[in-house]
Amino acid sequence: MGAIMLILSAADVRRAAPMPAAIDTVASAFAQLSAGLAAVPLRVPIGQAQHDSHTFFMPALLAESGALGLKVVSVFPHNQERYDLPSIHALVMLFDAGTGVPLAAMDGTYLTALRTGASAGVATRVLARPDARVLAMFGAGAQAPYQVQAVCAVRPIERVVVVNRSRARAEQLLGTLHSLGIPADCTIADSARAALAEADVVCCATSAPTPLFDDADVRPGTHINGVGAYTPALAEVPPATIARAYVAVDQQAAAWAEAGDLIQARAAGVLDAARVVEIGAIVAGLVPGRRDDAQITFFKSVGNAVQDVAVGQLALSEARRLGLGTEVALA
Repeated sequence: MGAIMLILSAADVRRAAPMPAAIDTVASAFAQLSAGLAAVPLRVPIGQAQHDSHTFFMPALLAESGALGLKVVSVFPHNQERYDLPSIHALVMLFDAGTGVPLAAMDGTYLTALRTGASAGVATRVLARPDARVLAMFGAGAQAPYQVQAVCAVRPIERVVVVNRSRARAEQLLGTLHSLGIPADCTIADSARAALAEADVVCCATSAPTPLFDDADVRPGTHINGVGAYTPALAEVPPATIARAYVAVDQQAAAWAEAGDLIQARAAGVLDAARVVEIGAIVAGLVPGRRDDAQITFFKSVGNAVQDVAVGQLALSEARRLGLGTEVALA
């Protein structure tokens, strides 16, 4: 009998992989990554000049959990104007780690947003103060709802304040948060300074070329998640804040190649790379988490294929249990 592959839509993944389970799964993936129990080759990019496009191929193997797979992400910036299509499409494929048999193909666009949110959930769980009550969300794009959802899953957040250049987009985000059932009181901040004056946790999910706030406005004890600034030229967090923060990353090599916040802070002479730790090492108890209630902590993520493959494995397992998806015979 030939292989049977399961096809999962975004709706299937949403049902099969709720945020709390995704956070636990990503925590395990980060721990395996930091322990040397994951194989993550450098992603392979293919560009097409005529489309100004890039397609990235991102494989990973998690040895401990037996997850083998690949994410393919295509970024075609002119799709909307030319074809009335989204600019980004993604697909996650899973294979049996013991036989190589194809197991599943699933929507990767929603899964990427989910796993990126989950990474902030992991970092908030191990680095934010236990009594954190107020979240400042910088950015109101596609990733913002999942950042808020993840932080609310691991801390007793009572208020969410949104900081965004476009008030209309900020208002749209408030509507999305309401539809997701976020229990906190959600409002739009008058300014970055006003948001930071009460924030215990800060999430940054923008493509800002310069920092989003002033270091002087960051209160002692604040935890910051940065999931934007994915090139050396971008930066969401001031070097002065990074200089006085306990800094964790998803993976050292990728962070120093792509994370503009860290690269610029190091170039300014305020960040010693030797004091930056991996979040997986904190999860595994190999290095400490937060030192005290006054310490500022900063998690910088540029994304890693282990997150995609791990959450994909979670979605596949739960989809089978729930009877979701469409089975396709390959032979």
